[in-house]
Amino acid sequence: MSRAHVILLMLILPAYLLGSVPFGLMVARTRGIDPRKAGSGNIGATNVGRLLGGKFFAIVFTLDLLKSLIPMMAASLVLRVYVGDSRTYQPLDYALWLLAGFAAIFGHMFSIFLGFKGGKGVATSTGVVLGLFPYYTFPGLIAVGAFLLVFRITRYVSVASIIGAMTFVLAYLGVGLAARWPVFSAQWPLLAFAVLIAGMILFKHRGNLARLRAGTEHRIGTQG
Repeated sequence: MSRAHVILLMLILPAYLLGSVPFGLMVARTRGIDPRKAGSGNIGATNVGRLLGGKFFAIVFTLDLLKSLIPMMAASLVLRVYVGDSRTYQPLDYALWLLAGFAAIFGHMFSIFLGFKGGKGVATSTGVVLGLFPYYTFPGLIAVGAFLLVFRITRYVSVASIIGAMTFVLAYLGVGLAARWPVFSAQWPLLAFAVLIAGMILFKHRGNLARLRAGTEHRIGTQG
């Protein structure tokens, strides 16, 4: 195992702990509200924004995004310093780069500070997308476009998040094949991770899906 791999492994625990910091809960409590006991009961940006307004949505979303973007950028720096040209990256390089971001997402979803409960991981997953340039960035922009379109049509953040996550997987495949990236060889961990994160986001939204079936899911920008 190379020096770069050892350093990347050392990033995993700090990334998990950073991801575990419940910024949504902390921000909401400054206004005297516990988001776990109000709205949807979630500590993420959507529920905090619903309870306190758009400014607080932006604050929490940004903080949750940074929880994974910072470890991803640190891992990227390690690879550039110790490995160099990205054209020489091997599957293990990509896998450990991703693990830094995944640890933060896992921490956000299953926070050690909240009894291994947490948010749904959309903002934190966005930080991973932005931090893995260019392989995830361009597919991520397509996924964001899909999210915005679906949200504009349905006004359901949950539906838009699920569609955005699924779109990301397809977009990564499409962009990767068009750009002749080694999607199924050296970069196979990127495809596997995209599928895993989409699955985790779908799993964390299972309550929303149940409310959609029951007709009780909350629409943003409407009453009730």
